[in-house]
Amino acid sequence: MTLPHIFIIRHGQTDWNAEARLQGQEEIALNALGRTQAARNGRHLAGLLGSTVGSFRFLASPMLRTRETMRILRTELGLDPQGYETDQRLIELHFGDWQGSTLTEIGTKDPQAVAAREAAKWTYVPPGDAAESYDMLAQRAAPVFQGLTRPTVVVAHGGIVRSFLKLYGAMPPTEAAHMVIPQDRILEYRDGAIAWL
Repeated sequence: MTLPHIFIIRHGQTDWNAEARLQGQEEIALNALGRTQAARNGRHLAGLLGSTVGSFRFLASPMLRTRETMRILRTELGLDPQGYETDQRLIELHFGDWQGSTLTEIGTKDPQAVAAREAAKWTYVPPGDAAESYDMLAQRAAPVFQGLTRPTVVVAHGGIVRSFLKLYGAMPPTEAAHMVIPQDRILEYRDGAIAWL
């Protein structure tokens, strides 16, 4: 299916990102670099949208780091920082019992689990009651994108970007699961084509 014009932006860096900790659904605020990245993306987006900014819907994950990124972004666009919507289905993948740890720390305790995840990263579900795979996340997020009816700026998470690339960018699941998702770039979807800006 063809979606409307979409810009997807990952939230700026947090201290846990800098430490390579699995954040998942833990609420961690942006750090100084993260706020700088969000402002950079806002200025870049201002140049891309120009006078069309008013035709765009603004939609974010309701998590702390995405809302902070969206507020900074909209400030750079000259818009009301609070004038956006949230959707619970855009929250990050839940890493279960692994949240707050690095893969190095997890690998010290359970190297077999880390190896199993590496071998099938898209479908692997970490231990823990609420844990999800990227495949489960993509199924959760897909209806959000399918329901968009106008040009939209989305601020979300690395897992949501991976899901979008797999669902609408024809990216193989293994590649989507392993690629680095930048926090200082913007992903554009337009007329079925995807590009990093």
